[in-house]
Amino acid sequence: MTLLTGADGRTRCAWPGEILDYVAYHDDEWGVPVRGEQELFERLTLEAFQSGLSWLTILRKRPAFRAAFAGFDPEAVAGFTAADRDRLLADTGIVRNRAKVDAAIRNAGAVLALRAHGGLDALVWSHAPVSHRPPHPGEPLAATTPASVALAKALKAHGFVFVGPTTAYAAMQACGLVDDHVVGCFRSGPTT
Repeated sequence: MTLLTGADGRTRCAWPGEILDYVAYHDDEWGVPVRGEQELFERLTLEAFQSGLSWLTILRKRPAFRAAFAGFDPEAVAGFTAADRDRLLADTGIVRNRAKVDAAIRNAGAVLALRAHGGLDALVWSHAPVSHRPPHPGEPLAATTPASVALAKALKAHGFVFVGPTTAYAAMQACGLVDDHVVGCFRSGPTT
């Protein structure tokens, strides 16, 4: 990971470059703690849809995803019918991948079932590392960690699909369970 000083004079992680959508996501969302069933369900779903694609593609389609998936209300999505599935697979505003659409619907049901076991919020946040050292310039960024492996296993044990360790780690970064802003980025937290 490296740093880049943008046209705005801020030094930040280099991965957003000068792409405004990425810069706004980096500055305002990535690494900010996310709590709440619906919010976490959205992030997990979007990370699963991102698998094999550019995050920028998903980021730019996020409004269409929110509309297509009822604002990521897990009760609504869990109740999607075959007609809803066909609607999603025909929706050019989202990524039309049958396995990912089916996973989102199935995972919504898993979110509902998790309510009897403390809920999605409790499960996800129970896997936040006690300590995490943000990367220094020049260090590679991890794709998985022991915590993301454990989170993926826990989600799968509760019926989730399409949530491997890499997807789980991307969600952990996006939801602020870990701070992977490069040391020196204006968003990087204290180093430990």
